[in-house]
Amino acid sequence: MTTTIKTPHVHLKVVNEKKTDLSLESLFGSVPLTTYSNDPKMDPVPVNWGSADPAVRGPIIATKRGNGLCCHNAIGAHAGPYSIYRALAVASKQLDPDHVPDYTNAEPPVNFPQQPQWSDPSKIVAMDPFGHLAPWLFADSDVEVRPTISITKAHLQLGDLRDEVASGNLPVDGDVVINQMGDLNCTKLAVDPVWYLPGIASRFDISEAALRKSLFEDTNGMYPELITRPDIKVFLPPIGGLTVYIFGDPAKVSDPSSKLALRIHDECSGSDVFGSDICTCRPYLMFGIVEAAKQAQQGGSGVVVYFRKEGRALGEVTKYLVYNARKRGGDTAAEYFHRTECIAGVKDMRFQALMPDILHFLGIKKIDRMLSMSNMKYDAIVEQGIEIRERVPIPDSMIPPDSRVEIDAKIAAGYFTNGKVMTQEELKEVKGRSW
Repeated sequence: MTTTIKTPHVHLKVVNEKKTDLSLESLFGSVPLTTYSNDPKMDPVPVNWGSADPAVRGPIIATKRGNGLCCHNAIGAHAGPYSIYRALAVASKQLDPDHVPDYTNAEPPVNFPQQPQWSDPSKIVAMDPFGHLAPWLFADSDVEVRPTISITKAHLQLGDLRDEVASGNLPVDGDVVINQMGDLNCTKLAVDPVWYLPGIASRFDISEAALRKSLFEDTNGMYPELITRPDIKVFLPPIGGLTVYIFGDPAKVSDPSSKLALRIHDECSGSDVFGSDICTCRPYLMFGIVEAAKQAQQGGSGVVVYFRKEGRALGEVTKYLVYNARKRGGDTAAEYFHRTECIAGVKDMRFQALMPDILHFLGIKKIDRMLSMSNMKYDAIVEQGIEIRERVPIPDSMIPPDSRVEIDAKIAAGYFTNGKVMTQEELKEVKGRSW
């Protein structure tokens, strides 16, 4: 038996081997699988990316509910991977799909003044610079508009900071460092990615068509509108975003007369959270936080940006497979990157070219102390016209013995150092411990 389900925009044909009482139409009703740009019903809310006036730029709308089917102007779903949890909550009837968020008192406690970079389409392509104000700027919209950035204030309380205070390295001033426990005052920003596809393509020097095709195919066809709606230029990718921690007065971050210390850190839950000693991630993160706080105490500001890019954006499953291959095959600095390439095909997929967008949002024009050895991060920032005046490597005393494999391999590959760069033969002698 052949069953055809008609929807407003597609026809889904299903061939059943035998007759059944359950048709797809009875199971799902009329479900539009995608929309098409040549459909006269489609009337997306205009997005003028790069406009300095948010009313002209327009809201980012990624919902099919209400009038969203016809007027949405973004592909994907708000909150990226968390949209799946929302769908599960709706399906299990724990969340009313028509729930309207009440944003009373949820507005930012800190005002980030609009920067010239917000209206430069070549500077910000991977986030919405008006995302923290969206529910209030577009409160009169007929379609639900959700924020993609939120801002709050917080205290950080970490055992490492208590130790830094006890050692005298981090003085208590009652403002940045609140007490002998090492509690830190900070301003926090959470950012969900919003991709302007023409800008992303330009940043990587590829065509928009090639980008759309690859995104469609490598997400296994999850987003057909990447192909069927070339008129929609905004994509909300199903990836983690970033968090910004600001120490000191946030207004000083964009003040060129004020000194800025910056740490760009990519997620490593094994080390950052659980203290694995196979890499320098947690020590460098703690070093970055302490140096950022000290810069704020000295009258400047400190910023730590934490990206959700687990395992060099290869994922934790791949990372652990690489660990296995390294430990079973002889863990040497000479083979450090090679073992990753054998499994993943590449040594790194973090693509730092998109990283400087958050710096442009914050209005950063120069970095006095860059708390990073990464050549990829350095190159990406400088290429975006942001000056880096000093690069600060992690102190040798903070490097765990088993992570010498990682750090020496990275230095040999071009990471910044004030010390020795080993030859390939010397790297063979840098060995990690066995299991």
